[in-house]
Amino acid sequence: MDTSALVAGIASQKGAAREILRFGEAGIIEIIVSKQVLVETRRTFAKKLPSLAGGLDAYLRELALTVVDDPARPSIDAAEIRIRTKDAPILAAAEACGASFLVTWDRRDFILRREAIQSAAQICTPAEFLALYRAAVS
Repeated sequence: MDTSALVAGIASQKGAAREILRFGEAGIIEIIVSKQVLVETRRTFAKKLPSLAGGLDAYLRELALTVVDDPARPSIDAAEIRIRTKDAPILAAAEACGASFLVTWDRRDFILRREAIQSAAQICTPAEFLALYRAAVS
């Protein structure tokens, strides 16, 4: 997950991003985030959702996220050829850890450009991920 999807899932009590977090909590799927995503999530909560920021770290521990290291510079450089510089570390982290999906709400930089990005990780919205997951298990 990228920051946009993780924040949406934590901040809302309903919706596709929240459902993905519930699947992760139940051990049905593995939710992978990079260290950068955690930093960005904490910063977003401190700035935009300060009333929820106090319990954020405890909730993140409950989610049992798989946290991967931020990617090495050569991986980021390779991703920068396909996506904006600010998003390259997120794409590179997903690819480096072998994630099957990169779940995001970032329509401008990821969703609308996913075919041009040509990532090994399938880029999708939370709702698209859930539809793919449900089709795979039915």
